[in-house]
Amino acid sequence: MGDRQRAHAINQNHRICGVHSVFRMFSEKEMNYIPAKTIVQKSPNKNWFGSSYNMNIYRGCSHGCIYCDSRSDCYRIEDFDTVRAKANALSIIRRDLKSKREKGVIATGSMSDPYNPHEKTEMLTRGALEIIDELGFGVAIATKSSLVVRDIDILKRISRHSPIIVKITITAAEDELSKKIEPFVCPSGERFEALKALSENGIFAGILLMPVLPFISDSAQNILGIVNKAKKADAKFIMASMGMTLRDGNREYFYKQLDRNFTGIKQKYMDLFADSYECRSPNAKALWHMFRESCTDRILYKMTDIINAYQGKYDCEQMTLFL
Repeated sequence: MGDRQRAHAINQNHRICGVHSVFRMFSEKEMNYIPAKTIVQKSPNKNWFGSSYNMNIYRGCSHGCIYCDSRSDCYRIEDFDTVRAKANALSIIRRDLKSKREKGVIATGSMSDPYNPHEKTEMLTRGALEIIDELGFGVAIATKSSLVVRDIDILKRISRHSPIIVKITITAAEDELSKKIEPFVCPSGERFEALKALSENGIFAGILLMPVLPFISDSAQNILGIVNKAKKADAKFIMASMGMTLRDGNREYFYKQLDRNFTGIKQKYMDLFADSYECRSPNAKALWHMFRESCTDRILYKMTDIINAYQGKYDCEQMTLFL
């Protein structure tokens, strides 16, 4: 069976974002490819979920999240809303991994969602996971898409020999708000369902509760709503940040979206934050206290605890074997 036939068969067995017209709209567009010399690179910050390497197969994102920091001028991503794939990605990834002297966890999703709509047919992320499994590495996935459930079979295989963690970004407890701030990706409700499916299959999965948008999503109702739904989905962790960041390029786009959907909020940002990079919620201290109390002992929220929980059962020597 070919890759596309396998993907079709898998998609019939999972409820994924592809059922939405917006998902079909983007996935039906022809994929553009850009050149790349290398894809898997050493992680600049191993303290972030314990990853040793970073991998971004795609460039740009079509989710349309109004707050996305990757829009910032400093990243120099032209036409950010157009998703492009790196040419010969799977061959490059295989070569990159074979050149690594040490095993480790490969993070993906830092600059572009590995499960964008094109992934449904291109299956580059799925192909990369197969290589990661074959060569004995671990993986840390960050995504907003429930398409990740399509690859549960490979994720389970990886978990037999190496650490694996799936981080699903959820910033709004209710679909009505998530559709406003993350308009072109499946709503929060489907992401909670994906989280539950991952957990039921033994995958260590949880939530990235970031950013929290001041005056929009920084309410006790929203934070508690996310924690309570996370518990029902058997999430293992929630990594939270009670604020957001704004840089040149991203700030202008964000303000335009505020004018469109949140009347009067832009002026509050301008008055309180001016040109500041870090925009913490005025309620940050109270929200943090409430968040920690609501997590109790069921949900981890400290980075060191999360890393130890998903990596601890694996032999440390396994992660430093020479290829």
